[in-house]
Amino acid sequence: MKGFLPYNKPLQSYSVTSSDSLNRLHDIANQLPKLLLTGRVPRTLGLLQKNDLAIDELLADHLHQDQRLAMAQLSFIAHALILGGPSPIRIIPEVIARPWVQLSKKLGRPPVLSYASYCLDNWFLLDNKEEISLENVGLITNFLGGIDEDWFVTVHVCIEDAAADAIAAAATLATCSESSDENEITYLLNRVAESIIQVNRIFSRMPERCDPYIYYQRVRPFIFGSKDNPDLKQGLIFENQFSNKPQYFRGETGAQSSIIPSLDGALGIRHENDSLRHYLNEMRNYMPPEHRSFIENIENTSQVRSLVDRSNAMKNAYNSCLEQLRIFRSLHLNYADTYIHQQAQISNPIGRGGSTIVGTGGTPFMSYLKKHRDETAKQKK
Repeated sequence: MKGFLPYNKPLQSYSVTSSDSLNRLHDIANQLPKLLLTGRVPRTLGLLQKNDLAIDELLADHLHQDQRLAMAQLSFIAHALILGGPSPIRIIPEVIARPWVQLSKKLGRPPVLSYASYCLDNWFLLDNKEEISLENVGLITNFLGGIDEDWFVTVHVCIEDAAADAIAAAATLATCSESSDENEITYLLNRVAESIIQVNRIFSRMPERCDPYIYYQRVRPFIFGSKDNPDLKQGLIFENQFSNKPQYFRGETGAQSSIIPSLDGALGIRHENDSLRHYLNEMRNYMPPEHRSFIENIENTSQVRSLVDRSNAMKNAYNSCLEQLRIFRSLHLNYADTYIHQQAQISNPIGRGGSTIVGTGGTPFMSYLKKHRDETAKQKK
């Protein structure tokens, strides 16, 4: 594969000879929609012994794909346990906590359901002979399942695929200097813009099969974290991990995707040094380490913003990139209003939309998204 999707397609089952614990983990993850529907997640996990979901055999360095599958399954199960009832639970039993923390250390990201497990490592092709598209991608693991949940995530999978050429062009742009050919720089900028046009076409399809009401009541509640979550002010206890001290982690959010920070870095788009900037930097801790390094390298090397002043053609191509990013951020802002802000005004006795004040990552999402959009537009040449 390409871009920030895994080079090899995510595994749907373990490649190693499955032990009882891995079989059990796989079965529980696959049954999550039914277990949540019947309220049996706590009971199912409560019947397990502390080593019944052990993943020690997956910790070998060459089993990276298996580790990502297990990380996704443990993250889904843990969030179903924490957030699947009338109110969140604060103590994660050792049977889940220990393997979850083990894998998080191995993969270099926190024990929480992050974008990497929710999206990047959680899809398969319905027909392996066809390319990634909204008509050919399914999810490996769900919470409640259904059209709306699947569509919400598969739209993001397809966005990652569509952005791949922009990321490849951005990597080359970051190596350009005063001696680089103007036509080459213009060509690369046009590739970025064309790629983001495709991203925006996919993103604009979100309302087709993801209803705002269903998203708010049935999809969103499971992806919150504990940091800045008013429902988990005391944090989470991972039984017999972290010295049993409360832990605070951000919830899953599109801000954990590496696409936009990579393009911001390549194009020299700067955000003010404020709480927003701090939050965006914090989101990198939830990305796979190799994605984090990629972003940092681009930010530290790209000279594109100063190079484009050499010709009107380059300026126009540069501004086209910023305009497409502005459109993307405007779409995101519009969806935040439709799918979250407006839904928060509706009284519903069934389901939990989670916090109506902050996003799943624990931020005042509306003001932050407006700021993203406006800062992008202001930096056109």
